[in-house]
Amino acid sequence: MAQVCEICGKGPQFGNNISHAHNVTRRRWNVNLRPIKAKVNGGARRLRVCANCIKSGKVAKA
Repeated sequence: MAQVCEICGKGPQFGNNISHAHNVTRRRWNVNLRPIKAKVNGGARRLRVCANCIKSGKVAKA
């Protein structure tokens, strides 16, 4: 399943792990997604929304 917020479209960011010996390997920072029941078009629907959208009030919980 894709790690993408259904409200803002925020996805994972990519970068490097860099060890003390400067060995470089790829890594990713995933979005803090939470499954919630939200009001969508008058009905309740299950959404995967990032914690930032929940805190900022972009989602109305059902």
